[in-house]
Amino acid sequence: MEQKWIHWARKMHAIAQSGIAFSRDVYDLERYEELRSLSAEIMEQYSEVKKETIDEWFAKEEGYQTPKLDVRGALFKENKILLVREKAEHRWSLPGGFCDVGLSAKENIVKEIKEESGYDAEVLRLVALLDMNKHNHPVQPFHYYKLFFHCRLLGGEGEVGLETDQVGFFSRDCLPEVSTGRNTTEQIQLLFSFYDNPQKQTVVD
Repeated sequence: MEQKWIHWARKMHAIAQSGIAFSRDVYDLERYEELRSLSAEIMEQYSEVKKETIDEWFAKEEGYQTPKLDVRGALFKENKILLVREKAEHRWSLPGGFCDVGLSAKENIVKEIKEESGYDAEVLRLVALLDMNKHNHPVQPFHYYKLFFHCRLLGGEGEVGLETDQVGFFSRDCLPEVSTGRNTTEQIQLLFSFYDNPQKQTVVD
């Protein structure tokens, strides 16, 4: 039921945001603003995020609402996968993050890997495009698609970035505690299956 309420709140927010973007009637704008505030109240009730924070996030949104894109890179060395530890929560994740405007998805993940781990990489192929709602992630106020890329190590040395405090390669049977807001253990194991079988077909939810 919690997930249903979050789903309904996201839909309410999307409707409200579109109304705010396209409506020209002052009374309709007021109603859409009220609907957006109500969606934030529901989000607060069924998540661990305060309404003030959600209001700030929602206020920055403009135009028609679409899912946001998050890219993650799978970089392997000697049967181990590269993970970085996030400063914010001291849990581990695949290097990556939200896509920056002006860069392609491939350019984004190469940049993120370098910034978060110090390693140079090139993208081999997209191996998974997953809907965050369909996997065991914590509740989020926005709807995300997650793009996972199989990458090749080109060079560089392990170095921490602004958002990371440790960098390491881990075997599939010895993974650290992961940041489930960014990736799940099951998703990392899925990436090992692409490493084992380069002919495996791309997974799309």
